[in-house]
Amino acid sequence: MADSRLLVPELSEAETMGDETALFEELLLQASKELQQSQTASSESTQIQPQPGFCIKTNSSEGKVFINICHSSSIPPPADVTEEELLQMLEEDQAGFRIPMSLGEPHAELDAKGQGCTAYDVAVNSDFYRRMQNSDFLRELVITIAREGLEDKYGLQLNPEWRMLKNRAFLGSISQQNIRSRQRPRIQEMGTLNDPLTAEKGPEKPHLNLWLEAPDLLLAEVDLPKLDGAHGLSLELGENRLVVGGPQRLYQLDVAVPLRINTEESRAAFHRKRRYLTTPLITAS
Repeated sequence: MADSRLLVPELSEAETMGDETALFEELLLQASKELQQSQTASSESTQIQPQPGFCIKTNSSEGKVFINICHSSSIPPPADVTEEELLQMLEEDQAGFRIPMSLGEPHAELDAKGQGCTAYDVAVNSDFYRRMQNSDFLRELVITIAREGLEDKYGLQLNPEWRMLKNRAFLGSISQQNIRSRQRPRIQEMGTLNDPLTAEKGPEKPHLNLWLEAPDLLLAEVDLPKLDGAHGLSLELGENRLVVGGPQRLYQLDVAVPLRINTEESRAAFHRKRRYLTTPLITAS
């Protein structure tokens, strides 16, 4: 990732990029407006009742903590990648794989000894949960992501050491949760320019798909069917720009984004099986 300052001289050229950039900005702003409207409308949320799965025990500075790992078919599944692909992504310290989760509010409970404790309900997709039951790797990954998610959301410091309860699927009671019922606004795919001179003289411009996951999270997917891996692939992020370059000048994408990007927190991952680049763009406040 490039320091945003390296792209500052190019940002002033955004107004001269033509009709495609204007259309891109219009679509993005429209999707952002739709997302904000959906989050303020109570009718756009759905109440779900997560089903019990298993329970783990850990602790914080305030005492015992139990995390009920639950599931619901109303929660979207993660991307369908193999464990080998996922392991490769994690080894390269890439953040392209996301597991949709619903993190419930803390609720006070009593443990088996009658002592006070705190429990949290974390729900994932039901089909993914069934897959997770047959994989120690996925189970530990979900627990790690759930623990980190709870820490971020509630300002906790949880002990990374945990153990699974053998005879209890959950502790206390599993409360209903509200999730967004509308699909995430999708911004129209930006394809290759129909310019014969550009096609002859320069690299191919890949297709770009964008989704607004949240007001502070823009998910970008760049299709790169001619690449077998990330070797030679470059990604540069400016405060308002996304630049992707392929090896041997196979691809070149330079897009102005009408949102400020947090270049320090945004990362990317290349999916070898489907041959596309995923980059969750964290927007700056």
